[in-house]
Amino acid sequence: MRIAIQLAALWLGLLTASAQAVVARLDRLPLYGTEYVRLEDWVRFSGYALRWVVPKEEVRVSVPRGTLQFVVDSRKMSLKGVNVWLGAPIAYRNGSLCVAAADLTQTILPLLSPMRNPPGKTIRTIVLDPGHGGKDPGNQESRRQEKQYTLLFARELADLLKKAGFRVSLTRNSDTFVDLADRPEIARRKQADLFLSLHFNSADSAGASAVQGAEVYCMTPARSSSTNARGEGAQTGAYPGNRFDTKNVLLAYQLQTALNTRAGSEDRGVKRARFAVLRAAEMPAVLIEAAFMTHPGDSRRIYEPAQRRALAQAILDGVLAYKSIVQR
Repeated sequence: MRIAIQLAALWLGLLTASAQAVVARLDRLPLYGTEYVRLEDWVRFSGYALRWVVPKEEVRVSVPRGTLQFVVDSRKMSLKGVNVWLGAPIAYRNGSLCVAAADLTQTILPLLSPMRNPPGKTIRTIVLDPGHGGKDPGNQESRRQEKQYTLLFARELADLLKKAGFRVSLTRNSDTFVDLADRPEIARRKQADLFLSLHFNSADSAGASAVQGAEVYCMTPARSSSTNARGEGAQTGAYPGNRFDTKNVLLAYQLQTALNTRAGSEDRGVKRARFAVLRAAEMPAVLIEAAFMTHPGDSRRIYEPAQRRALAQAILDGVLAYKSIVQR
């Protein structure tokens, strides 16, 4: 059995190295001040298959055990039906479909050919970060404050994780204020293998009551634009959290998948941000916006214990899926 596991890990490592080698061979094209590569070239060299769903607008790429779907001039792609936001839009230029080289290496490949942990590196300790607290109430709807429910959520999730065999700590166990910079530092001191920051969303637009769903944020790669930055931030350098870029996006994807399928959340996708708790994290880290306080149906996932527990179970499923992929 041990030999079989070692051979599987070696094979996955070879696949990952091969995938990176393919990208290194691709011609670069400058567009919008960003390096792009022809998607068709990558597909051909990788042995995948591409077909247009709508000519010059929407395309699907068949990959092992699923499909990638892209829309021209959009930053949103889907992998196996789960939305993932890219740093730059897909482009169609001179008869070729193009993807930013950084998106290929920092988002797409880590999901298709994930890196394994070194031998013996297991996922044991998880730090949960209940958002807000103390003088910071977070989002507020009527008398309900986000800080109350993130703490309840963290305690419920902690119970499930402990029953699954993990060691779990919280950045706060009561209604106290914890500075943003201190939260990933607590995780570092606990020697956490994963850091999950838990939040509930709120919409403030005219149609706020129609906005719902879950979204999982991970750290924006260096010199890439965050999802909500409207193209800004592409010159930003690296932070400590960028050491785990490939693991961050894989963790976020597995959690988003579980929230979609297990909890039935509307899919708002895997997104990128340079939140303070993600910038300083010295382990794979995500920030989860699990539901909207401003949506009549979504808010029941927050306020009703049984539905909140279903969200917690989905996050546990996502953690276990991530663990099964990266742990040798």
